[in-house]
Amino acid sequence: MAVDVSIPILIVDDYNTMIRIIRNLLRQLGFEQIDEANDGTMALAKMRTRNYGLVISDWNMEPMTGYDLLREVRADPNLATTPFIMITAESKTENVIAAKKAGVNNYIVKPFNAATLKTKIEAVFPDLAHA
Repeated sequence: MAVDVSIPILIVDDYNTMIRIIRNLLRQLGFEQIDEANDGTMALAKMRTRNYGLVISDWNMEPMTGYDLLREVRADPNLATTPFIMITAESKTENVIAAKKAGVNNYIVKPFNAATLKTKIEAVFPDLAHA
């Protein structure tokens, strides 16, 4: 994988087990700088204090959903270009379309494995994957 594994990544999920799973998958892929947030509000606060190379967020969270987080990130000039991958258990077409319209870089439907995550991350950084 030609993606820079030294980039800091923020995992956003209200389910701690899912955070652990994603963290372990990212470590398998070589990433080490991994932070976490349990909801969109916490994620936004962290994003305003650290420059993340990638955000991986669950869609279904309270009080701020991953979709709301994505819209906030894209509306903030300081965060707007942050690569963003949305994770959801639902593969509803309207959700995918809404996320694409809101500016998501990629979309993963649960369950997934390290190979799927690697493919999705490489697709977010196409110039690096073929360097």
